[in-house]
Amino acid sequence: MMRMSGRFRSSLVIGLQGIRARKMRTLLSMVSLFLGVLAVVVVQAGAELAAAAALADIELHEGKDGTVRMYLSPDPKVTPITLDLIKGRSDAVASLDTRAIIGEPRVKAVNPHGAPFDQPGGGDYYCDSRGECHPGSDPAQGDVPTGQAIELGLTAMTGDIRQFRPFRAVSGEWLDFASAPSLSPRLVLNKEAAKGFTRYRVPAEMRVEGAPVNPTPRIIGVIDDGNAQPQAYVRADELLNWLPAVSAGPGQGGIQVLMSPAATQFQQTLRARLAANGVSDDQLHTEVINSKERIAGQLTLMRWVFLGMAGLVLLIGVAGILNVGLATVGERVEEFALRRAVGTPRSLLAGIVLAETLLTGLLTAAAAIGFGVLVLKVLGSFLEGRGPFPHHLDFPWQAGVAGVIAGLVAGLLGGLIPALRAARVPIATVMRA
Repeated sequence: MMRMSGRFRSSLVIGLQGIRARKMRTLLSMVSLFLGVLAVVVVQAGAELAAAAALADIELHEGKDGTVRMYLSPDPKVTPITLDLIKGRSDAVASLDTRAIIGEPRVKAVNPHGAPFDQPGGGDYYCDSRGECHPGSDPAQGDVPTGQAIELGLTAMTGDIRQFRPFRAVSGEWLDFASAPSLSPRLVLNKEAAKGFTRYRVPAEMRVEGAPVNPTPRIIGVIDDGNAQPQAYVRADELLNWLPAVSAGPGQGGIQVLMSPAATQFQQTLRARLAANGVSDDQLHTEVINSKERIAGQLTLMRWVFLGMAGLVLLIGVAGILNVGLATVGERVEEFALRRAVGTPRSLLAGIVLAETLLTGLLTAAAAIGFGVLVLKVLGSFLEGRGPFPHHLDFPWQAGVAGVIAGLVAGLLGGLIPALRAARVPIATVMRA
């Protein structure tokens, strides 16, 4: 073991001396290998950032990985029981979805059915009694004029849902669930809804299905929830102040409950209470959000495709190192023969050449990783918080590891043949000197 350790140390020392003695050739080898290693680093970094962006976008819509999601079908018994049990809990949040129109009464919204504002007429349709939808206005409503009104989805929440769905703040503030409920419902808009209120000046009057009186809402903030359609978020208790009964309020489309994995006791209690009130298990649907595993196959396939293309670029760099290595060995034939004459083993000669190429690969990997870090730092200032990208774009360590491995593999492949040729230099060649 000591002899092998000594040979390894000698190979490194002599290899470093060879690199210092042939700086220009080392630089040329690094240049030929740089693009290949950089391609591997970029592909790995891009794959990790793409996975992070995809997960961040999915988390906005569905929830973080590990979150337990329960759907409760619409039933007059479900809503009051759920709201009663979930009150004051921090490990579970219930949400009820409905629709609202804010603006002038008895007019058609500028975006019927909550269509995006950049798609004029995209939401102009109606559904008949058989459930078949048709383009245009509902003939039963007559010729209703389009007025200064905006239609949007409305999500009423019992608590802060951001612990499960990490919305990105844009402006203003989020809902305060610790204070007393207000008679004027506070709304937080998503970016698409905020776009509509920026374009159109509408009266502060909100119409919600089932409410006998139209409340006056207050917009307190804007968030990015990844939704392309206008959406608003409100405290459930503030919205229910304006409804005659819970069973007639938002929840007719069902309730969604998001729970932490540790909230097993609450889940069992909720199931027991609902079962005691005649709600069967068929009306409950529970699943654990596991988005990372679901998209892992797609991301892995994409990563291998791009790594294959990066590998082709890397092979070009390997060919460059191989050519330089063979030329160097040809010039150092007398040196290697002399070392053989004084008793240097063939394995040490091969180790010297391999050490030079491996060190060259490591230096190239360090340069490629450093370049990647600088580029991501510059691009990060433009991409952070935009679209699906997270607010903090850090260079993924997996890309650094991939770069180091690529540099070592390239050094090994490019130096293997020159190392074998150096080990086979006959001792008689020393006589040429």
